[in-house]
Amino acid sequence: MGAILAAAGWAETLSGTVGDSMCGAKHEAAGASDAACVKKCVKGGASPVIISDGKVYQISADSQAKVMPLLGMKVTVNGKLDGETIDIASVQAAKD
Repeated sequence: MGAILAAAGWAETLSGTVGDSMCGAKHEAAGASDAACVKKCVKGGASPVIISDGKVYQISADSQAKVMPLLGMKVTVNGKLDGETIDIASVQAAKD
């Protein structure tokens, strides 16, 4: 049922990590070395992604700038999910 609602574009809240399209779910742990790699890959042309529970979500082109200060960090994202792409309304660093 969740997949049906998500496919219809309902608002979603995801907790996860800002990673990159080159490495995928590899950096979900969000350690210091993960953050360094994500920043390097994005600088090299990879797109930022959200990794949540091992699943990689693409970020809409209009929303990518919102996560740039949070590369490699754990975050909470609010937005609309369309298949495996999220259009971000808001994003903040996760509270420990």
